[in-house]
Amino acid sequence: MNLKNIHNVYFIGVGGIGMSALARYFKANGKNVGGYDKTQTTITNGLQELGIVIHFEDAVANIPKEILSKEKTLVVYTPAIPKNHLEYNFLKDEGFTILKRAEILGKITENTFCLAVAGTHGKTTTSSILGHIMQPSKATSFLGGITENYNSNLILGEDKISVVEADEFDRSFLQLSPNIACITSMDADHLDIYGEHEELIKSFNDFSDKVSDKMIVAKGLPIDGLTYAIEEAADYKAYNLKIEKGKYIFDAKTPNDVVKNIELSLPGKHNVMNALVALAMANEYGIPLEIIKSQLKTFKGVQRRFSYKINSDKLVLIDDYAHHPTEIKAVENSVREMYPNEKVLAVFQPHLFSRTKDFIDDFATELSKFDELLLLDIYPARELPIEGVNSDWLLNKIELENKKLISKKNVIIEIKKSTAKIIVMIGAGDIGVLINDVVSELKQVEIC
Repeated sequence: MNLKNIHNVYFIGVGGIGMSALARYFKANGKNVGGYDKTQTTITNGLQELGIVIHFEDAVANIPKEILSKEKTLVVYTPAIPKNHLEYNFLKDEGFTILKRAEILGKITENTFCLAVAGTHGKTTTSSILGHIMQPSKATSFLGGITENYNSNLILGEDKISVVEADEFDRSFLQLSPNIACITSMDADHLDIYGEHEELIKSFNDFSDKVSDKMIVAKGLPIDGLTYAIEEAADYKAYNLKIEKGKYIFDAKTPNDVVKNIELSLPGKHNVMNALVALAMANEYGIPLEIIKSQLKTFKGVQRRFSYKINSDKLVLIDDYAHHPTEIKAVENSVREMYPNEKVLAVFQPHLFSRTKDFIDDFATELSKFDELLLLDIYPARELPIEGVNSDWLLNKIELENKKLISKKNVIIEIKKSTAKIIVMIGAGDIGVLINDVVSELKQVEIC
């Protein structure tokens, strides 16, 4: 399939973070782009502002007429859609060219110099930092989050260099042809897909085998490559860490050089690791260290990654996408580092029945570290319920005196009851939409 011969691109699940980046890319390249999603969001609103026609009811009659020219149309879908999706099945039965998002990303980037970021945690922040570093070199970056610098999940450049997230879900990253890649972590996740952790690790090894030039891995991971670490021997090492005025200042050693006083405005040592491996990938590509240092200083972060929604002397509200125990641990560590003497309230929405079941004890351990907890029902996403797996089960395992299971409609009421100055709202479901109502209400209270 030659993408240059495609006139129309139709997305089923266009509001997904990876799908919407591709929709933006094709629109910017002069294609007629349309799509379906089940929910209207800020992401779909942004796409509509670009002139992309989107509808929110799964009905064959809603497919634009120009899309029905199968010789000129490419259909892109997300694996998250149900198997009985009416539009998907109609287009499939009619013989349209239908490809997964990962396959399209692979085709777009196969003729570029591809820098790919893999790992069960840290992909979005790392690839966003790397995309920002590579932006002066006119790289095109496909990201899994909305960067604050560009207010987009696409950094549009030219077609010679690409930066991508290499997603392990559904083994999507095996569609890529990376030249330089990194692996940030290989914790157990997506066991609904892989079954066993060993199968997940095997897929990372398969991904590593596809890398043509340089592989860079967090020290300690069982993959061959250049290593990176904080305050310990590695090919790339961050050291002399200190916090000044809410920023990290650190030095970095490369295999051949040292760069002093790097500034990073993101909290948490895990973000120093993310910045360090982005530095390593860019350095291996050939970007001068002074340019890397300058770009790191101006990187503003990614929405829903420790994002401050309210930050005043009276109240701090932080929004984070964390949906795995390791990610919740990173949020808790960061908030304690930034606010060591303050009470912290966490509002958590579990994501997926299978993930909750697989990591129930780890979730309980990490959530028990907050001072107070408001727990929402499990966000099902692509899954059907699993008998006995619910938020009540999780709540009973959490060793915390001040904990409560609540409904979404009571979130604001319960938050107002708390005396905590620091509030973190965490999860990968629609809690990311719910927080907007919380912000509006709390700002009114704060002003009063």
